[in-house]
Amino acid sequence: MQTSHSGQFHIRKVAVCGAGVMGAQIAAHCVNAGVPVVLFDLPAKQGDPNGIVHKAIAMLRKASPAPLGAPALAELIEPANYQDDLHRLAECDLVIEAIAERMDWKHDLYKKLAPTIKPGAIVASNTSGLSITQLGQALPESLRSRFCGVHFFNPPRYMPLVELIPTADTQPALLDQLETFLTSRLGKGVVRAKDTPNFIGNRIGVFGILSVFAQAQKFGLSYEQVDELTGTRLGRAKSGTFRTADVVGLDTLAHVIRTMQDQLPNDPFHKVFAMPPVLEALIEKGALGQKTGAGFYRKEGKAILRLDPEKGEYVPADAKVDEEVAALLAERDPVNRLRGLHESQHPQAQFVWAVLRDTFHYSAFHLADIADTARQVDQAMIWGFGHSQGPFELWQSAGWREVAQFIADDIESGKAIASAPLPDWVFNGPVDQAQGVHTAKGSWNPAAQAFEPRSALPVYQRQVGAPRLVGEASSLGEDVVFEDDAVKCWTLPAPHPTDVLIVSFKSKMHTLSPEVMKGVEHAVDLAEGSFSALVVGQLADPFSAGADLKSMLPLFASGGPKAVEPVERAMQEMVLRLRYAQVPVVAALAGMALGGGCELALHCARRVAHFETYMGLVESGLGLVPGAGGLTWSARRAAELQAEGAPDAPLLAYLKRFAFPIAQATVSTSALNAREIGFLLPSDPIVMNRNELLYVAVREAHVLAEAGWRAPMPLPFPVAGRDGIATLKGQLVNMRVGGYISEHDFHVASTIAHVMCGGDLDPGERVDEGWMLAREREAFLGLLAHPKTQERIMGFVKTGKPVRN
Repeated sequence: MQTSHSGQFHIRKVAVCGAGVMGAQIAAHCVNAGVPVVLFDLPAKQGDPNGIVHKAIAMLRKASPAPLGAPALAELIEPANYQDDLHRLAECDLVIEAIAERMDWKHDLYKKLAPTIKPGAIVASNTSGLSITQLGQALPESLRSRFCGVHFFNPPRYMPLVELIPTADTQPALLDQLETFLTSRLGKGVVRAKDTPNFIGNRIGVFGILSVFAQAQKFGLSYEQVDELTGTRLGRAKSGTFRTADVVGLDTLAHVIRTMQDQLPNDPFHKVFAMPPVLEALIEKGALGQKTGAGFYRKEGKAILRLDPEKGEYVPADAKVDEEVAALLAERDPVNRLRGLHESQHPQAQFVWAVLRDTFHYSAFHLADIADTARQVDQAMIWGFGHSQGPFELWQSAGWREVAQFIADDIESGKAIASAPLPDWVFNGPVDQAQGVHTAKGSWNPAAQAFEPRSALPVYQRQVGAPRLVGEASSLGEDVVFEDDAVKCWTLPAPHPTDVLIVSFKSKMHTLSPEVMKGVEHAVDLAEGSFSALVVGQLADPFSAGADLKSMLPLFASGGPKAVEPVERAMQEMVLRLRYAQVPVVAALAGMALGGGCELALHCARRVAHFETYMGLVESGLGLVPGAGGLTWSARRAAELQAEGAPDAPLLAYLKRFAFPIAQATVSTSALNAREIGFLLPSDPIVMNRNELLYVAVREAHVLAEAGWRAPMPLPFPVAGRDGIATLKGQLVNMRVGGYISEHDFHVASTIAHVMCGGDLDPGERVDEGWMLAREREAFLGLLAHPKTQERIMGFVKTGKPVRN
């Protein structure tokens, strides 16, 4: 780890020791972030000494969900082994050990690594629950001050949580530097945990799973009923409890349970740590969940079967949630929702209340042991387990005092899992007065008996508009310039650049309704009149799911394609307004940027994209062509690439780069993949932490303005003409004959080819934007009148999925 003149630390290269699933995927996410990695494992017994690592890297290309933002990144992971390559540790500023959860194996490895570790490098163990202090004992004293735990959650690319666990010897400054690196460079949500068994996330999360096992048995619920009740209805991951266990791996779950069993013998809740017999039986059979094809569930063809523990066989999963309980869980007022669950006599409602009560009870009882503040517990569950709210936040939003009394009553009457009382701070003092653990002053620290503010590390000043827990002060402090039902135009407060206007959409999925389009043009007017630049961006994903189809359907029903033509023209005018605005316009992209949302972004001066950005011109899936300048932009971009590259190379070679992804409705799998497709330019920054997106976008817009940005000139450009159309159609014929596309797919793709090549023109003939946009409108409206396109649209509106016809 290098130190610059300013005192900053730079992690230039990372070593990951252990090429199992977690180690390989941590390495993958480092190269996603542009950090070179050396991946170590044991030497292979035969053949290439790095064979184990090569196999792990090959698996990264195939794994789903994809650990790599683009498959080619696998080439940036350098293979190594402990026998031949330990000297390479001297190149690395951060060494992450990620081998199996065995204290003795880790100790043996540390003794091998220690002599060659670079002076000043950070050494960290990615353990899910072993004592960091005990692990550090195997290191020489000179390294112990630079050692800590760094627990990534699986899968590392997608799960935000990283737990950072110091020992008594760890240098505080080193922890700050590592937290900054993990947060900004790798895009993680960092929670500092105490060195206790299973830390925070797994301690609370696995207790919650064990409570679900116990309460499901008590109330006689099947696995799919439990998953329905503990999934999205409860603000948790869609997969619920048992499906999630199958995904994580039943052996992994069992390991964490055993850690709690063995290392927490005096925990008042210890009786629930017993290994569930059904889990033991499945593991004995080798049914470890998704990775072995069977666990609590098994897939047979398209059918999902669930285990019937009494019969010991798989049966159809078809049990439903009772309507009364579904209505309680759908209640928007958290006070009424929790009160209703508590008071209901229905077994399913009693189950949900019991599971929530147990987690509230456990979290409060152990808060002082496992974390500094209640915020760390809540963020661990949000970032590590996909909960919409952590346990304390959920409790506070449902009425602190009333829920505390419900829990206390259940403890007294023997309904709770343990007889241990809630801590005194729950009922007395500042928490009771504030009616919760999260306040504008900070979150409750039971050791200090005070509300502790959020971290003051400079990296968190970059997190503009980051979500706040219930009760916390907003991080935004925005100045609203204009607001209506469709958009909000606002600026950030100083010290952020106050000369940059931001426009955000209020529509569902941030779709482009006629009102939103008017709002965007009004934002351009405001920016040109009183500001230096404009950012188009949302505080929450997605950027935009595209045109608001539902708003077009009544127009189409009453007047056919001609009635839609003004909306189509308005979308084209909006994107041109952005392209030729007299101030730079920057799109801040995250989540989906599809259809019209993608076209809007393409016409901005610059795009700043979160790594998890999924861009695509997807209209062909609905039997349409992109109609808001997407084909025009692509044709012009192909001409620019030809001029920048080899002018003698045929234009069609560049045009194909866009034509086939558009015809196939391809959506990028990451921002890096969007750059490969061509929707993002090399000059468009990619941000790893979603919460830094607006910070970077606003500064990018400000710098463009300060550098004297000027709108592009509307120059004509060459098109591929009729020869290009013929060549593209020839390839499409092969796809149709081969059965890869339907007749209507062929018709739509041929129409895309016709427009992108400029129509019936000579190859190389130059056209202007107006010519191309007119071809787009004609094609869009012509396809809209086609019965098969109408079938696709109506199917999409009804089911969210286009009809394949």
